[in-house]
Order: sequence, then C-alpha cells, then structure tokens
Amino acid sequence: MGRIASPHGVRGAVKVKPQSADPASLLDHEQWWLRSRSGSDWTAYRVLARREQNGMLVVELSGIASRDAAAALHGADVGVPREALPALGDDEHYQADLIGMSVVNREGAALGVAVEFVQSGAHPILRIAGHDGQERLIPWVTKYIDGVDAPGRRIDVDWPVNY
Repeated sequence: MGRIASPHGVRGAVKVKPQSADPASLLDHEQWWLRSRSGSDWTAYRVLARREQNGMLVVELSGIASRDAAAALHGADVGVPREALPALGDDEHYQADLIGMSVVNREGAALGVAVEFVQSGAHPILRIAGHDGQERLIPWVTKYIDGVDAPGRRIDVDWPVNY
C-alpha cells in the first residue's frame, strides 16, 4: 500500500509514498507491516502518530526512535493484512492481486506478465515484463484495459505487440 521514502526529522519518523487509489486510507490502520527491500519477511509495527503532508504520509512507528533507525527502513514496502481491507465491488481488484497475471492483447498475443504498478499523477501504469525481453507500460484506464479474468489469472488489453 506504500513504500518508505525517507526519514523525517531526527526522532525516527518516516515519510511514506502511498501506492493505493486512496492514499489516506493507510492512515486508518493502527498496525502496519513492513518488508525490507532485500527481505521476504514482513514485520509488524504499531503506528504511533500519522499525518498527510504534501502528498506523502509522515508516520512514527513503534521501535523506530532515531533518524538512523528510520533511514534503515528506506525502500521498505508497507502493507496491511488483507482482512483489514474493505470488501471489493464487482469489477474491482486490488493491484497486488494483479501482479503475476498474464497480459494478452485483443489479437491473442501474450505481451508478458504484470510485474508492478507505477503511480503517476493521472492514473496507475501497469508495468509488464515481456516474454520477448521488452518492457511495456500500459496506462490502467478503460481505454486500454478490456478486463480482468481473476480466476484465469489474465488481463486483457487493447495494446499492440510492437509498442
């Protein structure tokens, strides 16, 4: 749901770049889970204080009491347990659930696999690792996204192979 960007101040607060459709929703959670850039294990932290500031979140976490400790968290992923998230409506998907899905265009050509969402000012962008070694960036808007087959682990798009 976010990524630790940098320390904030000298007492251990961190700046977090939200990576969700509703960035402020992360502030509703009393406990966050962090995963370092190099690790695969998640560690729980209690949220002591939080606020929005200039498009970022500024947060104080339990056990992080110095600028050095905050700096060590740089690049860590921020998450919350799935059961803490709101239920989805029809045709809604959490971005994390789309990662790893095959991406296929209208002609039936396999473009690759969804590897991440890149947040931009206007809308999220789906980054695809192509089977041909080419990376593709597709705006996540209805003009290009035809649909998601969650059980089939497939995203259908209107996107040419050679673009």
